[in-house]
Amino acid sequence: MSATIRTVLVDDHPLFREGVAATLGADLRFEVVGEGASAQEALELCTVLLPDLLLLDLHLPGGGLNATRAVTAACPVTCIVMLTVSEDESDVLATLKAGARGFVLKGVSGRELRSILASVAAGEVYVTPVLAASMLHDMTSRRSGSHLLEELTPRERQILEGVAAGRSNKEIARSLDLTEKTVKHYMTNVLQKLQVRNRVEAALLAQRAQERG
Repeated sequence: MSATIRTVLVDDHPLFREGVAATLGADLRFEVVGEGASAQEALELCTVLLPDLLLLDLHLPGGGLNATRAVTAACPVTCIVMLTVSEDESDVLATLKAGARGFVLKGVSGRELRSILASVAAGEVYVTPVLAASMLHDMTSRRSGSHLLEELTPRERQILEGVAAGRSNKEIARSLDLTEKTVKHYMTNVLQKLQVRNRVEAALLAQRAQERG
């Protein structure tokens, strides 16, 4: 990542976009290098500018989900954060599965937004606490997460710890001296043992277990 967090903003409401740009511009850690209003513009801006961060609205022309998939494929180095009014758990899962690294509600304060974006740019994954709690409640009401975690092998636990820390399969593979293909294989086993649908749910279970000590 560069000295400043080079950021592209894409939202089809100019006034809101200008407000976010001003909020980020007040912090020397950030540099807004481009602004757009559609999924197509998001892809074009990211392809040309290769920003560290893309802040994207979910409901915009062309679809924020489509933009997430396209940018993730074309610019894997760009971290995508969804900034939206949606509190739908299915939207959270869909965007994170598509490649987003964060899901933030538009009611967030400027200070909170800057803190969240800095953490995501540093490699973490962020989900608004209310939505994360809802997802955890749904998952733990269906199963005992702590009990299932005990079924993991030491290597599978290492893989899960990496996921919970927000690292990609490639980064986990590098840290453990494994191939990316091997990490994917372990991750498949982890998802099956924990009875979760994706790595986001697995990470949430792991984080809850860490909080409980």
